[in-house]
Order: sequence, then structure tokens, then C-alpha cells
Amino acid sequence: MFQFLKGRSMASRLVLLAATLGLIAIGIATIYAVGRATPGDPEVFGVWKKQLVFAGLGAFVFAGVNLVNYRRCGSASAWIYGFVLLLLAVLLLDKIVDIPFVPVINGTRRWIRIGAGAWSFGIQPSELCKPAYILALAWYLRYRSNYRNFRALIGPFVLTLLPMVLILLEPDLGTVLLMMPVFLTMLFVAGARVKHLLLVILLALLASPVLWVKMEPYQRLRISSVLLQSSYVRDKAEQHPFLGTILVGGPFSPKKWKDDWGYHLIRSKYAVASGGTGGYGFGRGPFVKYDFLPERHNDFIFAVIAHQWGFLGCLGVLALYVIMFICGLDIAVNHTDPFGRLVAVGLTAMFLVQVVVNVSMTLGLMPITGLTLPFVSYGGSSLLVSMACVGLLNNVGRSRPFCLAGR
Repeated sequence: MFQFLKGRSMASRLVLLAATLGLIAIGIATIYAVGRATPGDPEVFGVWKKQLVFAGLGAFVFAGVNLVNYRRCGSASAWIYGFVLLLLAVLLLDKIVDIPFVPVINGTRRWIRIGAGAWSFGIQPSELCKPAYILALAWYLRYRSNYRNFRALIGPFVLTLLPMVLILLEPDLGTVLLMMPVFLTMLFVAGARVKHLLLVILLALLASPVLWVKMEPYQRLRISSVLLQSSYVRDKAEQHPFLGTILVGGPFSPKKWKDDWGYHLIRSKYAVASGGTGGYGFGRGPFVKYDFLPERHNDFIFAVIAHQWGFLGCLGVLALYVIMFICGLDIAVNHTDPFGRLVAVGLTAMFLVQVVVNVSMTLGLMPITGLTLPFVSYGGSSLLVSMACVGLLNNVGRSRPFCLAGR
């Protein structure tokens, strides 16, 4: 793997890889601690071994992405993007025709199952969509004429809205929330006019009430749960049925909030707060030993890290992400190719938004969206795609082609 780090900006890419490996190690250790403490829970016991296998496969994915120059990925980006859209369409087709390799999990269709028995594995097209979308958008925006006036933004809009609609219908709110900030960031870095970006944000805000009405009750509840943390809002929702219908899709019940609607959020905040400054220590604490917090090895793994290592441990994890972001921006700023610079910015923004959303979700500052913590949360598709994105960042940093265009 060291040979893939040779070339320009080697220091940034070495630090980037070191931070990535550190986060993967923290994730595997946390998953191991949870599984060891609860041997009777088949959902988390022994899954650290699978995550270790995924990490090993991620190393091969990292190397594989670096075997081909990133600009060839750009020329093939339309085909990659189209293939991912096809996979997303297959998931929606299962709503009409029963497709045996598309399982329905918790009312959602996010996976394509390949194989059978112990050799089966799942592919999550929404995860594959992230790098495919960034490559396609960066390849389109590499020409100035494709973003300098509002009419020229129709192309980027279409590239963004197509996967957003397909993913929203799965439904997968987390990935949808991720795509719009990445879209705006890449447009801004490409040189789009600020007034056009503000207009895009205004249109999104105007469309939000329509999306709110079209949402399923449980999707609406995930967003309104941020407000329902306030006892004042809960009292008003209970007193005024119309407000309760807006927030939860029906009559508001304090007992149901405590036992069902707000269960994850309440327990997550308890886990974080109980960690204090230094935490309980590795493999210790009630939220590690007992199944008080569902998905503690996946979406809510940051709460377990805070429970074990406290505020100082959280700062250490976030510091590794900050290092990753700085390295990604260094690769982007010092690159001469518009396409390579936009790819680096898009991938860096993707990681930034994903971390902010997941950590904020754990603390009750943002809706529970199911967006994982990159490199740390359990999940094969998430880890492999994240390693592919780091490999792509490294690929961009290795090569700075001669360019005659102005800065």
C-alpha cells in the first residue's frame, strides 16, 4: 500500500491514511467491547470479526481504486452513475413486484442481497451512490459554462434530484440530507454565483412544507423529535391535538414518547451524559453491558464511545476527523485540475456532513436519520465505500496534471 502513497503531497496523504486507520481501530474496539459485554445478544456478539474482515477488504479496495488514474474514473462517471441509479430503481421495483433478493427491513428497501446462507452479503446502493454522484457532478462542473448562470444549473439539479428522489422513496432520509450540502459545496467551489446558491436554498425551504406533508408519520416523527425533547413542546402537543398531528401524525402521548418515539434519543443522551469527563473505561458501564441502547454498535456508536471514554475520548475521535478534513482540503487546494479539485472537495464535504449529522443525531441536535459514523459504525457497505473514497482522495493527491487554466 505504501507505493500508492508516493508522489506529490505525500505528507497529507500519509496523515490522511493514518487518521483513517485510527478511526477504523476505534470502531472495531468499540464493537468488540459491546459484543464481549453482552454475549447473549446475537446482534452484536462476534460482529467485530466481520468488521475486521471488512477492514481487510477495505485495504484491497483502497489499493484497487489507486490502480487507475482518477481522470479515467471521471470519463466513466456517467456509466457508474447510471449503474447506481439502476440499482436504486431495482429497490423501488420491489414495491410493485416481489424481488427475492431485495429484503424489507423495518419497512425500508435499502439492500440487495447476493448469495445464500453463510456466504450471503448485502449491497447498499445508497452508499454506492455517494462517490458515484460526486464523480458525475465533478465531471460535469469542470467546465465554467456549466454553472455560471442559473439556467446552466439545470444539469447539476437533475444530477442531484434523480438519486435524491429514488433514495427518499426507499426511504433513506439520511443519505438525502447528505447530498444537498455536498451539492452546494461543490457548486460554490466550482465558482457558481452566490446569489444562485441562495436562490437554491430558498427554493429548498419553500419546498419543505410539501415534503413534510408527503412524509410517512415515522419520518415526520424523526424530525419533530428534535423539538419534542422540550417538555414545553410536549405539553403543547398533548393539549392541542392539531399540533400533535403535525408533529407525530396523530394524538401525542407522553407515555408513547418515553417508551417508543423518543426511546433512542433519550437513551443516547443518557449514555453520552453518563460518560462525564473520562468515562467508565473500556468495556465498562451500563450502556455497554446491557441492551439499554439499540443500534449501539451502528448508528449510535458515538454514544458508546462517549460512555466509555467521556468528553476527552470524544475530543480524540473528533480530532481524527478534523485531521482527515484538513488533509482533504490540502489535497483540493493544491490541485491544478478542476475535476480533481472538485472530487477532493466533494469527498471531504461528504465526510464532514456525515460526521456532523451522526454526532448531532446522537446528541439530539438533529433528527435520527440512520446515517452511520464513517469508519467507526458497523457495516460492510459503509466501510468499503468509505475506504474507496479515501483511496480516491489519495489518487487525486498523487497526481497534479499540468494545467494552463487560470486559478
